[in-house]
Amino acid sequence: MSYSPPPGLPIVDAMTPAVLVLAGPVTRDEVAGLCDAVTARLEAGSGGAARVVVCDVGGLGPPGLGVVDLLARLQLTARRAGGRIRLRDADPALHALLDLVGLRFEVEGQAEEREPALRVEEAVEPGDPAV
Repeated sequence: MSYSPPPGLPIVDAMTPAVLVLAGPVTRDEVAGLCDAVTARLEAGSGGAARVVVCDVGGLGPPGLGVVDLLARLQLTARRAGGRIRLRDADPALHALLDLVGLRFEVEGQAEEREPALRVEEAVEPGDPAV
């Protein structure tokens, strides 16, 4: 018997990206299957948010080079399929490690680098020293 969820609102469904929950530790043998899962989620969508796969990394455990390798491979797979991944529930230590190795990922809840954060205003008073 097959079960499919009831159809939602088409516009909302089109704007909701697919989610891939990563639970760790992930072995090297599992990486290919996860890359296939990213490709399948991107191919199942039809543009818009479907070009993004949200990777919930909260369950990966302590970050290490294996996690960095996994995320780099998932991002490369997504790019080859015409999409990208976005991280959800990433540990601050993972952010630091990714920055250290020079990998940049879009993270849920953070403004993109080219977009200013909302409601932030910078004011300069006459006579303030340059920073």
